[in-house]
Amino acid sequence: MSAEAADREAATSSRPCTPPQTSWFEFLLEEALLEQHLRKPSPDPPPVQLIVQFLEQASKPSVNEQNQVQPPPDNKRNRILKLLALKVAAHLKWDLDVLEKSLSVPVLNMLLNELLCISKVPPGTKHVDVDLASLPPTTAMAILLYNRWAIRTIVQSSFPVKQVKPGPPQLNVMNQMQQEKELTENILKVLKEQAADSILVLEGALKLNKDLYVHTIRTLDLLAMEPGMVNGETESSTAGLKISAEEIECQVCYDLGAIYFQQGSTNPAVHENAKEKFFRTKELITKNGSSLLHCSIDEKRLAGYCQACEVLTSSSDDSSQQTSPYSQIHNCMKSGNYQDLVKIFLEDNLALSLPVQFRQSVLRELFQKAQQGNDALDEICFKVCACNTVCDVMQGRTIDIHFCQLFLKPSKEKIDFLLEVCSKSINLENASESLKRKMASFLKNLCLGLEDLQLVFMISSHELFIKLLKDDERKLLIDQMRKRSPRISLCTKPVTSFYDIPASASVNIGQLEHQLILSVDPWRIRQILIELHGMTSERQFWTISNKWEVPNVYGNVILGIKDNLTRDLVYILMAKGLHCSAIKDFVHAKQLFAACLELVTEFSPKLRQVMLNEMLLLDIYTHEAGAGVSGERPPSDLISRVRGYLEMRVPDIPLRQVIAEECVAFLLNWRENEYLTMQVPLPLVQTNPYVKLGQLLAATCKELPGPKESRRTAKDLWEVVVQICSVSNQHKRGNDGRVSLIKHRESTLGIMYSNVLHYFVKLILFSLLQEPLVLTTILSLFVKLHNVREDIVNDIAAEHIAIWPSSIPNLQSVDFEAVAVTVKELVSYALTINSNNHFWLIIQADIYFATNQYSAALHYYLQAGAVCSDFFNKMVPPDVYTDQVIKRMIKCCSLLNCHTQVAILCQFLREVDYKTAFKALQEQNSHDAMDSYYDYIWDVTILEYLTYLHHKRGETDKRQIAIKAIGQTELNASNPEEVLQLAAQRRKKKFLQAMAKLYF
Repeated sequence: MSAEAADREAATSSRPCTPPQTSWFEFLLEEALLEQHLRKPSPDPPPVQLIVQFLEQASKPSVNEQNQVQPPPDNKRNRILKLLALKVAAHLKWDLDVLEKSLSVPVLNMLLNELLCISKVPPGTKHVDVDLASLPPTTAMAILLYNRWAIRTIVQSSFPVKQVKPGPPQLNVMNQMQQEKELTENILKVLKEQAADSILVLEGALKLNKDLYVHTIRTLDLLAMEPGMVNGETESSTAGLKISAEEIECQVCYDLGAIYFQQGSTNPAVHENAKEKFFRTKELITKNGSSLLHCSIDEKRLAGYCQACEVLTSSSDDSSQQTSPYSQIHNCMKSGNYQDLVKIFLEDNLALSLPVQFRQSVLRELFQKAQQGNDALDEICFKVCACNTVCDVMQGRTIDIHFCQLFLKPSKEKIDFLLEVCSKSINLENASESLKRKMASFLKNLCLGLEDLQLVFMISSHELFIKLLKDDERKLLIDQMRKRSPRISLCTKPVTSFYDIPASASVNIGQLEHQLILSVDPWRIRQILIELHGMTSERQFWTISNKWEVPNVYGNVILGIKDNLTRDLVYILMAKGLHCSAIKDFVHAKQLFAACLELVTEFSPKLRQVMLNEMLLLDIYTHEAGAGVSGERPPSDLISRVRGYLEMRVPDIPLRQVIAEECVAFLLNWRENEYLTMQVPLPLVQTNPYVKLGQLLAATCKELPGPKESRRTAKDLWEVVVQICSVSNQHKRGNDGRVSLIKHRESTLGIMYSNVLHYFVKLILFSLLQEPLVLTTILSLFVKLHNVREDIVNDIAAEHIAIWPSSIPNLQSVDFEAVAVTVKELVSYALTINSNNHFWLIIQADIYFATNQYSAALHYYLQAGAVCSDFFNKMVPPDVYTDQVIKRMIKCCSLLNCHTQVAILCQFLREVDYKTAFKALQEQNSHDAMDSYYDYIWDVTILEYLTYLHHKRGETDKRQIAIKAIGQTELNASNPEEVLQLAAQRRKKKFLQAMAKLYF
């Protein structure tokens, strides 16, 4: 190897990160070797870190004779270093993809600013004010490069970044990293402020429609010469590396599309601009292809952008939307049409057009919505997860953990849907043997994982299972199940295999009975019963499933039907309809009830009325679960039917109690107060206890906005509820073993029997009512009843509590234990209706305070303040944080040994409680952050006491913190009142936000 070659290799492969500690002449000699390397026809690419090395040396501050730090001098050495950095970038053809991957934001910002400087762009000039067409090509290209990098950096900063696991902590490294992080944030802030200007510059570049030139090593050398030596070549249109107009348009369109797409998250209309730019980019790439030498675009990412823009900008009448599954899924998620979403996933299990990552992202979004309190999405999550799981099985991927979690509690409905997905995900006629084995293995493992043999039988008797598994495989599976089951006794006598038993009439009956249990099609149920009664006339087929339950009031009438087939059919249709209604499968419930109504109309007017009543209840449930959720009022026809049911006077009709409860709750929910208070017939009020109580509630709610002296109906409702809660000493327990709201009542003063009241109060008030005003009324009533006996320490606050009487003649007769349980359950239910009602949150906090759960009480006190003040960014209303609430927060903090928090909260009172604050600060065993809270204190007296206290204890550091806090100019007593209030408000906000982060 020659000496020259050795020098070249040393210059390229073993360059130090900083210039060697040699003479300046030797350093320049080394850089000359680098230039010689760069000027070779096809040199190996130099390390990009050379740019970092040169710019760090050029920007290193100097120290003068007085040891004062000075900015980097503008001398020949630093100019050469900057020029060398620019030459390395020029050698890389100014490829932003390469530079962004290897250089940090501050370094690349410095490099591009040097490019602007050497390209004769005046410093401080706004690029948007410059006419690109009038500039030399290299100058225009430098501006273009800088603004492209600016918007690319903004887009890149919006992506999540995986945190690098830090190594052993080193103080100097950590300081350097922190400085670089702060510098990057400052640059990003400036770039975002100038984003609109950068976009305008790039939009203007699209109108140039001419070739531009970017600096090369040669043009940089020419620019570095003395002014007299420049021959004007750099100002001409042929100097530098030529970038064609098509390449410029393609790259700029792509970068503009990316920034528009990123802005679309806050302004959806911008997605149209992004779509236009991305599709133009795609068109240029297709048109020019390999001729775009200097255009670096990730075509896979571009395809993803185009697809996303098609989805986000497609309208409901767009014909292309119907053919794009992405558009359909987006619209389903946006409109909440989740049944169609499941259908799309199910169909795609055959088409396999959706990527697995996209499927998983949709499922994650559904899980997030379900975790935010939308319980109705639990079923949809399982269905989408089941579709994804079967898709994974068919493609040989492992089963996702989400499926295992959702399948921890299998049910018939889940098995039914899973079998439906399996059946629709494989075409047995065209499927390969490998595909069939994967599906068979999945079903077999599913059976082995189930403990309920009835669920196993559902899978093993399914048509798909029988077709996929051979006879010997099915026998082996049953043997495995037998060995696993503890109920199978092992004996030496061989047992005849199930598959060796010849089919008989009893086997056929068993199969039909199994189909009868699973079917929800009324006409199929009728057909199966006809077949069964044709085989035997001795069986009562309404008894084959213990899950078929019909209320006793109906059962006696149905079982009185003489014809066996009709009796079985009516009983089963009603039982299945009630079950579907209970699980909110309202479509099948309506079909079953309609078929039953058509059947009984022919022979029984009594049962006809029963079915009409049940269909009314079903329509109420359907509306409440559907349109009622969004606040849409029920149709007038439904309201008329509800009124008609309550006014019905048909004798000998069996009535279910829950229907009357639901009808009254329905009228209260939809504010039919006028009917309940004025139009309801008097005999109905006197004979129907539910209507009576509903009338009192409606009348009380109507009076709430009225004058305080109008309290007659509130008093009537109070007296009725007091009678409900009046008990003897004997406790009556419900079916769940808990003490009932109604224990035992010998008095006949109430308007209902105790069991009726029990159901009304427990069911209606806790489960059915969703009208906030009614809930608030009931809640305040029971809170007042709770407060009548309790002392002032455990008093609970509530809205509209003043409308109720303040005393009860016979306190001993009221079951206050049941009242306390009722208040807890009521407020828990109310918060499920509206978790942001600050009055209800204060009640919940008071309950926790009364039961000595101080941390939980603080959580709800803080939450109540947060929801009504935009997380304390606004002032908490004084009717929320009353002196009583603040004093309870103080007591909570004191009992939790957070004494500094106690002192700060003492300032929140209308009159500062110095005695409590000073006593708290004297405590040395504090569990809070102590002196780090001093910045939240605005009362100078408390700060002066802290200074004295720390001086007395010899705590110098803490004393200095207190002195620093008291020395803030905004706390000066001579300031105007507005300034002092603003200082107090700012500290209140920061303190409450800190407390919220601690207790939330």
